[in-house]
Amino acid sequence: MQAVETNSGRAMYQGTGRRKSSVARVRLVPGSGQMIVNDKPGDLYFQFNANYLSTAKAPLETLGLEGEYDILVNAHGGGLTGQSDSIRLGVARALCQLDPENRSPLKKEGYLTRDPRAKERKKYGLHKARKAPQFSKR
Repeated sequence: MQAVETNSGRAMYQGTGRRKSSVARVRLVPGSGQMIVNDKPGDLYFQFNANYLSTAKAPLETLGLEGEYDILVNAHGGGLTGQSDSIRLGVARALCQLDPENRSPLKKEGYLTRDPRAKERKKYGLHKARKAPQFSKR
């Protein structure tokens, strides 16, 4: 894929990440290293736990590009854990678009692997996906 030109003439790289029921559309734009999630600064959006922010920025730190790109994210669905993991996958995919050489170190760290685990659907006759009503012989 090619970089998309923004109206300011700067290159922009895109990636989509998914985890559980969260979807994150990520854009990497050359800048100062700030993260904006749903029109809020990243540290304000992930204010409850700083680990979410570091998880989302992990691919940039692996390649040593922390302060070179701004991360613009549109995330929806799920909770903060799923969203931060989906942002991480989207950032990793966008970095692969930026330079194909980035693929190998990101793959080695596991940032390009989509986690397939999701909530199992509820079945009829059960309380949850697998939790059955209490059994009694008499």
